[in-house]
Amino acid sequence: MFFHKKTAKPAPERHWIADWAFNIVLLVWFTSTVAQPFVVPTASMESTIMTGDHLIVDKIPYSPPGPVTKYFLPYRDVKRGDVVVFRYPLNINMPYVKRVIGIPGDRIRLSENKLYLNGKLTEEPYINLTGPNTDPYASNFPSVSPMGYLYPRGAEMLRDNVKNGELHVPDGYYLCLGDNRQNSEDSRYWGLVPRENIMGKPLIIWWSFEASTEHLASYSVDQVIHLVTNFFSKTRWNRTFQFIRAYPLGY
Repeated sequence: MFFHKKTAKPAPERHWIADWAFNIVLLVWFTSTVAQPFVVPTASMESTIMTGDHLIVDKIPYSPPGPVTKYFLPYRDVKRGDVVVFRYPLNINMPYVKRVIGIPGDRIRLSENKLYLNGKLTEEPYINLTGPNTDPYASNFPSVSPMGYLYPRGAEMLRDNVKNGELHVPDGYYLCLGDNRQNSEDSRYWGLVPRENIMGKPLIIWWSFEASTEHLASYSVDQVIHLVTNFFSKTRWNRTFQFIRAYPLGY
């Protein structure tokens, strides 16, 4: 009797298109739910975050907890002093980065750039007061009327949420200001940030490149040439891999 040895069929080769499709799907899932790169194009958070800092934004902490993931992922509430990335309320396609100064229930006022939180003078060691803003409203918010333009949402905030010279932060909203307090267009001008707009928290600066806002706002051939020719001389090596840390306010 003869036995025929069965030969194993070779495993089918995975097509390169399938590999790329899987990688793309994985990348899209990761950047939409876990972490996302983000470049800072303005000076409103200097010197905590500089123009040209490239950040990794952690999107997990402020995400809605799932029925299972709530037991092992580090979800938490937005806290005062957190640096957050959020969808700009006037254009949700634009991500902004600011610091949370007021949470629901807080009473906030600025007097000569000093923060009074729920009636108490509160230190802000991170703020930069070297900007060009000379409007008294910026440093005495909200008790002084603005000299310049105020967005409709900002005007509504002053109309509906200011009592006795203090801003009363309503449920579901946050007051977000720039650390470069005199050079920041923030909640003082365009209003409060809805909770659902808050996307995540900057975790780390993975690269910092000295460039103008114009260079960072567009992806042109000139920008690429500028980056390549100045990569080593304009990279801020001392900021590479720096962590972005919150500062507890009112605790």
